[in-house]
Amino acid sequence: MTVHFIGAGPGAADLLTLRGRDLIAACPVCLYAGSLVPEAVLSHCPNGSKIINTAPMSLDEIIAEIKAAHDAGHDVARLHSGDLSVWSAMGEQLRRLRGLGIPYDVTPGVPSFAAGAAALGAELTLPGVVQSVVLTRTSGRATSMPPGETLENFAMTGAVLAIHLSVHMLDRVVAELTPHYGPDCPVAVIWRASWPDQRIVRATLETLETAVGAEMERTALIFVGRSLGAEDFDESRLYAGDYDRRYRPVGTDPRFPETS
Repeated sequence: MTVHFIGAGPGAADLLTLRGRDLIAACPVCLYAGSLVPEAVLSHCPNGSKIINTAPMSLDEIIAEIKAAHDAGHDVARLHSGDLSVWSAMGEQLRRLRGLGIPYDVTPGVPSFAAGAAALGAELTLPGVVQSVVLTRTSGRATSMPPGETLENFAMTGAVLAIHLSVHMLDRVVAELTPHYGPDCPVAVIWRASWPDQRIVRATLETLETAVGAEMERTALIFVGRSLGAEDFDESRLYAGDYDRRYRPVGTDPRFPETS
């Protein structure tokens, strides 16, 4: 018996890995975070499976359901939204399972920031503009931020910031980032990336609060960075005609000569 932790993606039911789909289809028990995982993903569950919405449950109750399945010899599909590596509350569940000696594995999912960038039609890392993306958030009721992990500290790097779970603190985000990025820095707010009711607002730090207005909701992602909508950037050397690389040797003395 194994508990399969599966990243169910950002919202669109078809943004699910083949491995995740097949594991769901093979498990007689499925626990899913009903507040964020679309019900269409549950169509992959086998007929007669036990499906449990964990949204109203405590950690103790969730682990009790998993242990009951384990005692019955049933594999479990444990679905979380997005990817499990960030803000999934998977870590505390894994710690409990290790203590109980219950085996598990993890299948990654499409993260919300990737779905958001796709919705914008954007490459976040453009040559000569920015080469780093920081996934972060502001302090919340459930989880506070460590002292060094502040928006101001991340802003000093000039990286693109993908700010999660923070749209309700838009005034603070603008105030802390403007001194470092400038009021004209491009910003995008994406609600429910990849869902049918997805919404996007593009603005600058200076105009963001006015542009968003009363639309603020919990499930939104804020992107801040100079690569958003940029057109004046260097072309990658990767595809340059004079760039000598393993799969395209160039010149009389290439670094990776072709072998016959």
